[in-house]
Amino acid sequence: MAKAQKTFTCSACGASSSKWSGRCEACGEWNTISEDTPLSAGPATKSLGGTRGASITLTDLSTEEAPPPRTECGVGELDRVLGGGLVPGSAILVGGDPGIGKSTLLLQAAARFAQVGLPTIYVSGEEASAQVRMRAQRLGLTDAPVRLAAETNLRDILTTLDAERPALAIIDSIQTMWADNVDSAPGSVSQVRAAAHELTTFAKKRGISVILVGHVTKEGQIAGPRVVEHMVDTVLYFEGERGHQFRILRAVKNRFGPADEIGVFEMTGAGLSEVVNPSALFLSDREDPAPGSVVFAGIEGTRPVLVELQALVAPSPHSQPRRSVLGWDSGRLAMILAVLEARCGIPFAGLDVYLNVAGGMKISEPAADLAVAAALLSAREDASIPKDTVVFGEISLSGALRPVGQTENRLKEAQKLGFTSAIAPTRSKTGSGSGLNVQKMSDLAGFVGEIFGAG
Repeated sequence: MAKAQKTFTCSACGASSSKWSGRCEACGEWNTISEDTPLSAGPATKSLGGTRGASITLTDLSTEEAPPPRTECGVGELDRVLGGGLVPGSAILVGGDPGIGKSTLLLQAAARFAQVGLPTIYVSGEEASAQVRMRAQRLGLTDAPVRLAAETNLRDILTTLDAERPALAIIDSIQTMWADNVDSAPGSVSQVRAAAHELTTFAKKRGISVILVGHVTKEGQIAGPRVVEHMVDTVLYFEGERGHQFRILRAVKNRFGPADEIGVFEMTGAGLSEVVNPSALFLSDREDPAPGSVVFAGIEGTRPVLVELQALVAPSPHSQPRRSVLGWDSGRLAMILAVLEARCGIPFAGLDVYLNVAGGMKISEPAADLAVAAALLSAREDASIPKDTVVFGEISLSGALRPVGQTENRLKEAQKLGFTSAIAPTRSKTGSGSGLNVQKMSDLAGFVGEIFGAG
């Protein structure tokens, strides 16, 4: 029988190697490498002998199971992002920039879940209980039956949760938790991985829902090992710009509901309030038609959302023109500029280009291509797009316009907000009930010639 291969792992960065050394080659830390215990070295199953495990139960694909029960907190935006409510025994990871409002959101959520009958415990590893009470007083939540604790020792937290058996536990944050069986500092890769594993396993075994707060890096990703996002059932990102009052709660992973669903909140003096109609809010400050302003009809998750795209094109005093983007992919902007020059003969050389998604919204779908091109051309030619027109469509490298999904939902949302016309790709399935005058375009050159009289 072949000898089992030994594996050594660094407790600081998680790097693996086949032999032990005093210094980790990946992160440079000393005395952080230890041997991993293989599964075969664990306790043996007596009935089978040796180191074999127990037999597991297998089912087929036709086996029917009842859908998991859900508990709604009454905040429609949060319940929608969770997939219809909180599932017992689920593990949820919430990430966001510092100061964006994660603790405020979860304290409000804890109060609402407690008020609908779920015993809730809020454990803070970053603030004292008095600080959490001050925030609750400011938010008007002092009467909510939420129990508080300020602790970072993971063993003590699990012992308390096992004794109290709440229905929901909120841990703020996972980077502050300290497992005494891991030889590294709190916040390290090993500590975060161990704490997330213990809390997720505890949630599954006891049927307790656990919400973990996670810090994010400069790149906007949740700090720590990526395996943490694989452990949990749901990963939510709380997004927004500090200069704007809007906050977006976005699901990037959800085992109990649709991914890419969003919930929109507004930051007020009394905390976060849900926005039932985000399209109206994002367009509320839109003025009369101006060059560079275009309304894009997008889809976020299952919800149609209308946002304003703003572009500014000006002569550049530098040899290298500037390309500045907020709320959209800068690489895709470069592609649109290249297609406009190669297929339509409209150069942007020597011009600074600025693109902004109004309201702090972030757009990722390719359907915004045509709206971005329209905003750029409108700013360059100093020609306004009619105020009652929405634009959407994907642009290919050949200059052709490709249809996008859920066209009817986009048009219905536009009609609901008073828009009367739309510009869309030729093969779009517009249906007959939208009531909008849809102007269909086959390629970008035709769009430029029809709308701006050039090409």
